[in-house]
Amino acid sequence: MEFIESIKQFSERVETIKDSIFTEEATKMSLIVPLFQILGYDVFNPTEFCPEYTADVGIKKGEKVDYAILENGSPTILIECKSCSEQLDKHSSQLFRYFGTTSAKFGILTNGIIYRFYTDLEESNKMDLVPFLELDILNLKDSSINELKKFCKDNFDKEKIFSTAEELKYSSLIKGILLKEFDTPSEDFVRFILTNIYDGQKNQRIIDKFTPLVKRAFSSFVNEIVNNKISSALTPETEENEAPAETTEISSSKIVTTEDEIEAFYIIRGLLVGVIAVEDIAHRDTESYFGILYKNNNRKPICRLNLDTKNKQLLIPDENKKFERVYIDSLNDIYKYRERLIEVAKRYL
Repeated sequence: MEFIESIKQFSERVETIKDSIFTEEATKMSLIVPLFQILGYDVFNPTEFCPEYTADVGIKKGEKVDYAILENGSPTILIECKSCSEQLDKHSSQLFRYFGTTSAKFGILTNGIIYRFYTDLEESNKMDLVPFLELDILNLKDSSINELKKFCKDNFDKEKIFSTAEELKYSSLIKGILLKEFDTPSEDFVRFILTNIYDGQKNQRIIDKFTPLVKRAFSSFVNEIVNNKISSALTPETEENEAPAETTEISSSKIVTTEDEIEAFYIIRGLLVGVIAVEDIAHRDTESYFGILYKNNNRKPICRLNLDTKNKQLLIPDENKKFERVYIDSLNDIYKYRERLIEVAKRYL
């Protein structure tokens, strides 16, 4: 828990200072080195965390990688750094060259915000072109923090990390494809779906006709899965005829979270799948409204609901956090406001 808190606090600090950092050197000192301190490395000991590590490439001598983490004098992790204002896509070739000339098992390419972790799954001693793990310090999921924790000095086990790297890499690629199809179903994906449900000719007119239907069905399917998972997690298991332990405490509270409010929470989570991480969408009940928040931060409201009155209300914040009130006849009407809720959620990314 201490590590998780440290990383979350660090993430908040990066958010605060990133816009005042303009050079690669400042990125290293303000964003990158402090992270490796949190991971437990002595960043002031060059026998452990070596700056400007020499990695000769072919006939080119004196080539230096920004940092190398050493174990018994040999590099285990190479770290190539760029300014936080730079995109990383065009820089992996530099790390690729260094990787093959050293004994390092892992390479990290980072701009202090995005961290891409590489190894040699495809061919021994040759760095893969695709990272097996990518972390965004400003948008850390619990699963990402758990993977990052494996790189802590006290936890580091290169064989164990390597054994799970393949699953991480291909799982990430599969999720990327599913996310793309979820957002904009491709013609091939629609044809694949129609193969099992439609016997007629699958010409362009039919593909165009079914594409929006496939998109809505996919969205509804994901929403149902999320709802069922969350519902199962929030439903306590009690023995038959045994009263829940917190009955007295809940009944004595002035705030009672209703089934409609929880269902509305599930619906909104489902609508925002693929936009922000599901675990970053939280709810907070008050005496006057039921709030949906980004990262449980009251300053980052996604919407508010008032479902206790005859005229059910959905309140959506504008850019100045002023809420527009819309009336809904049923919870199903929330689906009509998907695009507006997505617009709100994207402001916090």
